[in-house]
Amino acid sequence: MDKASLITLGQHLQQLRLERGLSLSQLAADAGIAKSNLSRLEQGNGNPTLDTIWRLAVQLNMPFSALVAPVNSTFGETGMEVRLIDQGQDNPKVDAYWMSVAPHTTRHAEPHTAGTTESITLISGKLEVGTTENLKQLSAGQTFTFVADQHHLYATGEHGATFLITIIYHQANQHE
Repeated sequence: MDKASLITLGQHLQQLRLERGLSLSQLAADAGIAKSNLSRLEQGNGNPTLDTIWRLAVQLNMPFSALVAPVNSTFGETGMEVRLIDQGQDNPKVDAYWMSVAPHTTRHAEPHTAGTTESITLISGKLEVGTTENLKQLSAGQTFTFVADQHHLYATGEHGATFLITIIYHQANQHE
């Protein structure tokens, strides 16, 4: 992530933390990261992993997309890149991402909020995706939808994969 994006993310993160009345120490402890790392991140320094950003979003009680929305950048770590494409403002809330995963990479994802579903449409390569009880092997052009309010994964074999992710945040008590 470039310096301007890191600064934007850090400022947004600090604003959200302060709006919620959380101290730096409290948010860091709740997210399971070092206070010094959170401080550096808020100052626009460091190189946060997807997991770090995810844990911060969870502790701030917001979707990942709401935390990264001000940043027009690709987020990534070794073997993975993800970019927010768009976030809907309707009910249910819908987020769309582009993701690329290198060959021989497995990404274990934390659960989303209750009732959330993900739809994966594979653009290229091969991808195994879903929950441990509901895994599916996708080829280019195929789509798979699964319940994402439990641990799930994205795994590639010999070839990498690029795909679109649509996340629908259904409320557990929402009537559709």
